[in-house]
Amino acid sequence: MTGENHRSGVPGGPGRRKEGGKQAPAAPGGGTGLLDAMLTVGKGLELPHVLHRIVETAVDLVDAEYGALGVIGENQQLTQFITVGLSADEYDAIGRLPTGHGLLGELIRYPRTLRLNDLAQHPSASGFPPNHPPMHSFLGVPIKVRDEVYGNLYLTEKRGRGDFEEEDEALLATLANAAGTAIENARLYEQSRYQRNWLETNADIVAELLSGSDDTDVLALMLDRARSILDADLGAVALPLPHSDDLHVLLASGIAAEDHQGLVLPRKGSFMGSAIGARAPLTSTDVEHDPRVTAGRARWAGLGPAVAVPMGSGECPRGVIMLARAARHPGFTRVETEPLMAFAGQAALAMELAERRREAEQITLLRDHDRIAKDLHDLAIQRLFAIGMTVQSAMRFVDHEEATERLGRSVDDLDETIKIIRSTIFGLRSPDARRRTGLRARTAALVEKAATTVGFMPALRMEGLIDTDVSARVADNAVAVLSEALTNVARHAHASSVELSLTVRAGTLTLTVKDDGIGMRHPEHRSGLRNMADRANELHGRMTVDTAPGKGTRLVWRVPAMRE
Repeated sequence: MTGENHRSGVPGGPGRRKEGGKQAPAAPGGGTGLLDAMLTVGKGLELPHVLHRIVETAVDLVDAEYGALGVIGENQQLTQFITVGLSADEYDAIGRLPTGHGLLGELIRYPRTLRLNDLAQHPSASGFPPNHPPMHSFLGVPIKVRDEVYGNLYLTEKRGRGDFEEEDEALLATLANAAGTAIENARLYEQSRYQRNWLETNADIVAELLSGSDDTDVLALMLDRARSILDADLGAVALPLPHSDDLHVLLASGIAAEDHQGLVLPRKGSFMGSAIGARAPLTSTDVEHDPRVTAGRARWAGLGPAVAVPMGSGECPRGVIMLARAARHPGFTRVETEPLMAFAGQAALAMELAERRREAEQITLLRDHDRIAKDLHDLAIQRLFAIGMTVQSAMRFVDHEEATERLGRSVDDLDETIKIIRSTIFGLRSPDARRRTGLRARTAALVEKAATTVGFMPALRMEGLIDTDVSARVADNAVAVLSEALTNVARHAHASSVELSLTVRAGTLTLTVKDDGIGMRHPEHRSGLRNMADRANELHGRMTVDTAPGKGTRLVWRVPAMRE
């Protein structure tokens, strides 16, 4: 009954089943009376039920075989198509949801009553898709809500092979007026329910933020609540990768979440990337076939309506929240997306608060470092130095050769211990410019920043005189290699843990990055790995990569620590 080559359907399948392949017979005299019909459509406040009841009542009122209600979206396309009269098998075999072309689009473009004896003869008719039942007589009436066309009622196949008459047209027009009032009441109820749910959710989110919860945990809670309120089948949160135009899907939940979790997406060619670029909510009635989605289209199979909202309204949004529903489900309306925009702004606030909290914790930590460094310098080093001097002065009173040798080694150990403590002090003192640019600090900052993109905090171990025994050139290369390695983990590994080690021993700097991800099939083809190996070769070192599909990856980058 579509008059266009697309699906005529709505979530949950057809509204009324056939008995033995035929429509259940209507009540005598053309179904319910007009008054009963108007009372029927006014019952209830749940919008999906109200819309379905309108179609069922219209079919009975004018004695039609098939009926449908097409809801018009902001772009003048159909966002919902509720049908009555198709069997479950017919419904599933027809195709995808119509968007509003052909004869259906005629009423969208010209919202007035249309009555036809044979819909195939109308100039706008574009035929039926395969497996669509034959239809001839047609009656279409717009439904208005506050002078705005909300959608259209479509009735086909007058029972008894007759044609719809002027009386049917008048009855349906009157019913459409009552339907407009019922829809408005249902929309107001739906809007108030959404507002209540969002207010309750916002209160819970604020409580989580004030309690100091991790930002990833807060984002996960927000995503689950948004999915629940908007009845979405899939939800995801993506964040921009540092120094890149790509997005990293940090969180995904719902159907096929594993196909989205951990993905690295280009901004151009992805649905969430398009929302980041637009800095405004982005909706789609059929994301699986959306022309804006060119990267990884297969993972959208089975999904239909979708909405993506940037987190924050500034020049650089902190990320994007995406929700999607299964194919043939209703599209996201303005009533739903407007609160979601404010909700996404709250997600951006959660990330900013977490960042400020980390900065405050870092300041506290640095102050502790300064205190510890002062105590080490003023107390520990001075006492060790005094002990060393005492041992050295006592050596001349010892005549035993072996005892003298042992005392000498003890003095050397004390000197080495003093060097290590001085190196530690060098790394602890925050006011010193060298502290802010030291390899230890740069490594720790890089790992902390990577936690946002990989979705967890990598384990880090550092050992040796990293800030004193590593030249600036080697340090710069080590930071670049570590950055590339962590980016590869975020993009390709799909790992749940990463272990990092940075050690300096016997004049050699060793950087190890180990993950438990999916491994690599052809590591020799990765340009990033070649670049890291080239850096090692230039410093007269070497790099090794141990990996296998499904068994993770272990990268070891080893170079001389002092190389100018």
